[in-house]
Amino acid sequence: MSVKDCISKICPSATFEEGDILLVNVPAQDWHALASELKHNPELNFDVLTALVGMDWKESLGVMYYFTATSRNWEMISVKVAVADRENPYIHTVSDLWKVANFQEREAYDFFGIKFINHPDMRRFFLRNDWKGFPLRKDYDADPKLNPIPTDDEKNEDDTISYVEQEDGTIKGIPGKVFKEGDYVVNVGPQHPSTHGVMRFRAAIDGEEVKKVDVVSGYIHRGIEKLCESLGYPQILHFTDRMDYMSAHQNRHCLCMCIEKAMGIVVPERAVVIRTMMDELMRISSHLLSFGCTAMDLGATTAFFYGFREREQILDIFEKTCGARMSMNYNVIGGVIADLHPDFVKDVKELLAIMPERLKEYHKVYSGNIIAKNRMVGVGHLSHEDAINYCITGPSGRGSNWSCDCRKKHPYAAYDRVEFEEVLLDGCDSYSRYMVRMKEIEQSCKILEQLVDRIPEGDIRAQVPKIVKLPAGHWYTQVEASRGTFGVYIESDGGKNPFRVHFQSPCFNLVGVMDLCCRGNMIADLITIGAALDFVIPDIDR
Repeated sequence: MSVKDCISKICPSATFEEGDILLVNVPAQDWHALASELKHNPELNFDVLTALVGMDWKESLGVMYYFTATSRNWEMISVKVAVADRENPYIHTVSDLWKVANFQEREAYDFFGIKFINHPDMRRFFLRNDWKGFPLRKDYDADPKLNPIPTDDEKNEDDTISYVEQEDGTIKGIPGKVFKEGDYVVNVGPQHPSTHGVMRFRAAIDGEEVKKVDVVSGYIHRGIEKLCESLGYPQILHFTDRMDYMSAHQNRHCLCMCIEKAMGIVVPERAVVIRTMMDELMRISSHLLSFGCTAMDLGATTAFFYGFREREQILDIFEKTCGARMSMNYNVIGGVIADLHPDFVKDVKELLAIMPERLKEYHKVYSGNIIAKNRMVGVGHLSHEDAINYCITGPSGRGSNWSCDCRKKHPYAAYDRVEFEEVLLDGCDSYSRYMVRMKEIEQSCKILEQLVDRIPEGDIRAQVPKIVKLPAGHWYTQVEASRGTFGVYIESDGGKNPFRVHFQSPCFNLVGVMDLCCRGNMIADLITIGAALDFVIPDIDR
């Protein structure tokens, strides 16, 4: 039985729209029952909630969900749930089925005011608790007088609420507390070097043992998704370099791919190979930074400089071709903005020649160190099942033995033409996550070795209209960024500006398991666990 037929049998009220990914329209009152079947029915078995996108369609508010069935060749479907009531828009939570929905539903509440029935903690996630209005609504009043720049500190938000459905069908707000009475709560961040940016954790501790971690985010939220709605498609590309700046090429590649898919643009082969090589250079650069920062967080300062030594070599390669070392702005709709520097092939070969010995050096100075192992082995346990439930992709997911590499599951660019291994380790701890990155450097070098002498001649960019317009519709595309699966959702009304853009960042999911991974560990281990998960704050605070 097909997925469509199975859903029709379970939920007769559902309607369907064919496309690149099957879209299922579900009435809000039938949503949770169908969601449970999507997760548990063996004929469906959609075990991964890939993306959750809050929406304002003007006549209604709602959510676009994307689900993946890993047991059926990573088949994807999308589900649309909408409600007409703009004053009290209620949709049932799915955080009881897919744990990753916890923070993602809080984000949808924060920006759209959608209240998720039976969600355990319906607080804002990014904005201050005294913020007025919901900024991503189409009728949002942006008058600065409503939300003046505050002159006082934000109060700790210890009160929360859960909207619980009663037996008679009514919804009742049940107040709750973030921490238990008597909990001793310490503050880590937002100005703390080991949080790797302006991220804040409030940790309840018993002696030195962590009992609970409350994530407080939004300190550098820039409203990127809102800004996209008033800009043309070529103008929104630069935002992707500035989210996870260590996945700049991959993120921008993903946005370009999504736009190209919508417009039916075929990218020239030379640009396809160049994009793939830049993505892998970016991955090596990112993993070297992660190696250095993880080591430094644990006190191994020498290893930090070792990692930066080779990373500088990669940044030099980027600078020659792209003109920049961090925000490269290199991928454009239809290809790349400039051809490769004459030294590109020579420089890449020089990097590949030294990396085997350099990796041995990293392992000698840090990976095999008894102190490093004592601090990381068995610390920050994330089971295989929890990695899937929280959609922890990238090296952190593969460190829990979850085969989730987007380059293998949904091949794109030139990844179907090269041989490389998906690195999987089953330690489910901080050390495994660290070691996956180190081994992935080897695989990225392997990919580059296969492509460096096979860069085809030809155009670097396809012909693209001067004014870029997407047909009315919606599209979702994903790539394997340095820290996991990065997704782009675009909805168009046929104009030159996007109706809605959503960036599904892997780091948002990574920070969602900090509480799970830290509980029962020492407060000092919170630093180790955060470093090994390797989240980048601007990727969370979009």
